[in-house]
Amino acid sequence: MQKPVTRPGVPSSSRPPALATGRLPAMLPDSAMPVLADRPLSLTEPAWRARQRAHEARVQAWIGPHLERSARGEKHPVWDFLFHYYAFRPSWLRRWHPGPGVVLAGAGAREFLRWPEYREIPEGVMLDAERVPAKRRQFAAWLRDLLEAVQDRPPFFGCFGLHEWAMVYRLPEAGPRHGDWPLRFPPEELARIVEAAQLCCSHYDAFRFFTAEARPRNRLQLARERVADHEQRGCLHANMDLYKWAFKLAPAAPSELIADAFELAREIRVVDMRASPYDLRALGFEPLPVETPAGRADYERLQREFAARAEPLRERLAALCRELAQPA
Repeated sequence: MQKPVTRPGVPSSSRPPALATGRLPAMLPDSAMPVLADRPLSLTEPAWRARQRAHEARVQAWIGPHLERSARGEKHPVWDFLFHYYAFRPSWLRRWHPGPGVVLAGAGAREFLRWPEYREIPEGVMLDAERVPAKRRQFAAWLRDLLEAVQDRPPFFGCFGLHEWAMVYRLPEAGPRHGDWPLRFPPEELARIVEAAQLCCSHYDAFRFFTAEARPRNRLQLARERVADHEQRGCLHANMDLYKWAFKLAPAAPSELIADAFELAREIRVVDMRASPYDLRALGFEPLPVETPAGRADYERLQREFAARAEPLRERLAALCRELAQPA
């Protein structure tokens, strides 16, 4: 079993433990907290307001620069993906919800009653999983099955991030998705790099953007209806998608879980684009040269680190899905 991956300068003992359900705050203090499996966690108004403010401050550091760029009409080939491809509005990302199993005490808690998933009880206001719409509960059941299938499948670390290369393979120079940014190689040399490698993308939502010439070169011919057959936890995009799956469960998903998934997706996105054929040095992103043995080794190392960090997020999300998918 791999050892937990820690970030530079952050000791493993100070990192929050993985949470199986939304019954405890996803953002915990360093001190240990007991798991309250049999009864809801009750938060006083000062306590939940503090969590709310902490979440808002945390995500503001991410959404503030994006909103400023948008106001100036500026595009960004790295960060825009997190707000455009993942269509969750910054205002929604900033909004805090506690998730199931948490009672919010105090008069201010009644502001949550604007969402039909909440109900008032004598102790305060809480999210009621049984009030989640039937379609959302069906989605939670589907997502639970997908996440469990991914958890059971061995990770694969041999793709080396060539999906972005396959998206520009044999494409006219005017065609790249990020056409405002130069490619690091002329088209013929880029094509030779792709042809010398084995394309083995397992993520349909990357594969569907491959050029027509690149698709037959992929080891797997992927389809939307067979996502659960091929999605695997070594894939950068599968781990980025934990953010998408988390926000699709809002307001039932704890906002700390959504923010944790966004934070991981943000870090993965940097590596995703550094490993791409685009030259983004003008933006401060040095290439990760997967066209070389050393670059591929670096990519695989980072891929393994991201996969390890995604595991507790995937389990928290799967546990939430299991709770929401229970029959009403």
